[in-house]
Amino acid sequence: MLGTTLVGRYQIVSHLGGGGFGDTYIAHDTHLPGSPECVVKQLKLQSTNLTTLETMRRLFDTEAQVLYKLGTHDRIPQLLAYFEENAQFYLVQEFIAGHDLSQELTLGKILPQEQVVTLLQEILEILDFVHQQHVIHRDVNPRNILRRTADSKLILIDFGAVKQITTQFIIPPGQTKFTVAIGTPGYIPSEQAQGNPKLSSDIYALGIVAIQALTGLSPDEILKDPQTNEIVWRHLSTVSPEFAQFIDQMVCYDFRQRHASATVALKALEELSQPMRTIALAPATPLHHLPTPQPKKGIFSKLVLGLFFICFSSISTIFIFHHINHYHAQELSIQGNTFLQLQRYRDALAVYEQAVNLKPNYAPGWYGKGKALWELKQYLLALAAFDQAIQIQPNYLEAWTARGFTLVGLRRYPEAISAFDRVLQLKHNSPDIWYAKGDVFRKIGQYDQAIKAYDQVIDLQANNYAAWYKKGISFQDLKRYDEAITAYNKTIDLKADDELVWYNLGNCFVNLNRYEDAFKAYDKAVQYKPNDRLAWLSRSNVLMTLRRYPEAVDSFRQMVKDYPNNYESWYNLGWALHQNQQYLAAIEADKKAISLRRNDYLVWYNLGNSEYSLQKYLDAIASYSRAVHYKPSHYESWYSRGNAFLNLQKYPEAIFSYEQAIKYKPDDQQAINALNQAQSQLRGNRE
Repeated sequence: MLGTTLVGRYQIVSHLGGGGFGDTYIAHDTHLPGSPECVVKQLKLQSTNLTTLETMRRLFDTEAQVLYKLGTHDRIPQLLAYFEENAQFYLVQEFIAGHDLSQELTLGKILPQEQVVTLLQEILEILDFVHQQHVIHRDVNPRNILRRTADSKLILIDFGAVKQITTQFIIPPGQTKFTVAIGTPGYIPSEQAQGNPKLSSDIYALGIVAIQALTGLSPDEILKDPQTNEIVWRHLSTVSPEFAQFIDQMVCYDFRQRHASATVALKALEELSQPMRTIALAPATPLHHLPTPQPKKGIFSKLVLGLFFICFSSISTIFIFHHINHYHAQELSIQGNTFLQLQRYRDALAVYEQAVNLKPNYAPGWYGKGKALWELKQYLLALAAFDQAIQIQPNYLEAWTARGFTLVGLRRYPEAISAFDRVLQLKHNSPDIWYAKGDVFRKIGQYDQAIKAYDQVIDLQANNYAAWYKKGISFQDLKRYDEAITAYNKTIDLKADDELVWYNLGNCFVNLNRYEDAFKAYDKAVQYKPNDRLAWLSRSNVLMTLRRYPEAVDSFRQMVKDYPNNYESWYNLGWALHQNQQYLAAIEADKKAISLRRNDYLVWYNLGNSEYSLQKYLDAIASYSRAVHYKPSHYESWYSRGNAFLNLQKYPEAIFSYEQAIKYKPDDQQAINALNQAQSQLRGNRE
């Protein structure tokens, strides 16, 4: 998979890990400026017959929509895309820099109660949102909880909903259906292990995480009462009785005795954390001590006259203060605008708040407050301020515009489109809003609608380079590569030195198998940006496809020169050198790659192949063994390992390796033939 570009967009650059449900990779989104990192998950299906595939397709679409909905939460990775290619299903999610909680909950390390309470509160807040969507995570454990580097917040990842797809089977009539339990051993409650998870199953798993943090034990070291199956842990930790009771309820063996959902658990935790408050009440005054009012004579006319003057004075004062407040609110807004221009956003916010406090119905003050809050990334508060401005002044164009962009920041894309539609009603010929609307359509995968929006921009500004470029990307997302190429060529006519356009043009040519044209496009990309690693990688890969191996080696060497500590650069150089039959140099490159990342089975496989080509069979066997250690299902490594043993005439070991290859790929005819050969030679030796 490394070096592969999926749907002409997501270029796989490294392997994060894998398991029975699929493989996870780091990829670059080549359609976005700077080619940001994202996470690509390839799902493994248990069957690929047509009936099963169609069912999987429906399940995949349904569950992906669930993940998309969940990704609107700030502490759940956003689902960026999902697609099918070559009967394989893929998810693309937001990449979040950070480390998982297993690095904090190490064996023997005990956290204090206060820290565990904070941990529980953070995760329960996320699960509260998840459970309100009627979704069960199914795999809450420290490895699926990340601490985000940017703000140290906890993030919940790797939902079990899509894993469920890979365990679905189409069962012929008369056969028994069975369920593969989803989750991590030690964190799975009994009802989930039996294939019947509840919302409270997530509560159980999180309770185990809490006990792990409080005791320093791993889940398999935590004891259970043999009679009741309840977890025994209190003697290993010093916490308050109330908090211990809360944890006990989280991990009850009977799911009916647990907190029914994260909402219930969170409320219980918050009540547990609040101290009792006593309100002092002043004693009531005895009724007989209250003074009795006495009427006074001859003051009625004076009272009426006094009231007249008071009312007149009050009305005059209100009128005067209204004008004074309006003037001061305007002055404060001007001052706030100056602070905004100076990027002193907190000062601007303080001034705008003074303005709307003086004059609550002053729309420009609310609009300015919203802008300051937006710059401070307080999007919900900014949205409330813009809404207040619109409520006061319904046709406030700038406030509607800002509302749309704020909703984009909140990932509330349908509402953002509605806001932009309102702006276009007020001002139809706004290319910036049409462009923004196109970008929102792209975010929700409605590429046809995005193209229509970009066409509106082009109608208003025929030479709008960015609109032509985004139009090209949208065609590319729809796999309409010829139309994408036309749009990219127009983009190049307007701005020929943008390496990203050339790069994506190259990707379109690759998808049309026009490799010579792709090479020329990638070559242009590296001319305009010599340190563009992805462009160099694609250029090099195309040279490999064209079997221009010496040029590919030179291209990969340039990558190594620019990125000496980059694993992918060394890995690909080793691959190119092997193809060019420079096996010794390939071995050196592979070893350098291994020094940067030891646990990638593919580089061990490549190393073994170069050693095998030099007839260093023992070294090759050691490398293939490392490959299958990191990925036991890699049948190519098992097959090649068998070949190495066969060359050493170690037939039992060869037979075992071939059998493993066939186990993971039953229709591998090469392995079947090799197995037969090894068995025949073993029988011949015995005879």
